[in-house]
Amino acid sequence: MSNIDLTPLYRTVVGFDRLASMIDQASRLDGSQGYPPYNIERVDDNAFAIEIAVAGFTEDDLEIETKEGLLTVAGKRGENEDGEGRNYLHRGIAQRSFIRRYQLADHVIVTGANLQHGVLRIDLVRELPEEKKPRKIEIGAPAQTEPKLIGKKSASNAA
Repeated sequence: MSNIDLTPLYRTVVGFDRLASMIDQASRLDGSQGYPPYNIERVDDNAFAIEIAVAGFTEDDLEIETKEGLLTVAGKRGENEDGEGRNYLHRGIAQRSFIRRYQLADHVIVTGANLQHGVLRIDLVRELPEEKKPRKIEIGAPAQTEPKLIGKKSASNAA
């Protein structure tokens, strides 16, 4: 992957530094790593699921963490579970340690995780705060508060 220099973007835009930081961070994530394979599913308009194939891992071997919009899934294999003393003719099931990172959009939270049949499923939901949700404004409805004009006295103050 080619490197992208975002320094000019930081110098020319004001207030978009968070967006530039997200682009910069996403470009540094290792997208070429293919282990373990995963799916990202849209379950509903505001619900998603990430499924990661983690054959051979137990719940104790896996760690899921979210911090500042970054979901990190790590799988750590114990040293003694490496298959020492076993004589493999072919070893095609990868059971090495891994770290997968996913950048979450604003207001997306992890609601649960489940490990079943070697597939780790992480459920996510986008929960918009009440002030961010669209609301319908009725035409002709009386204003709830009187607008305040700067520099002009209201009728009640003039008396």
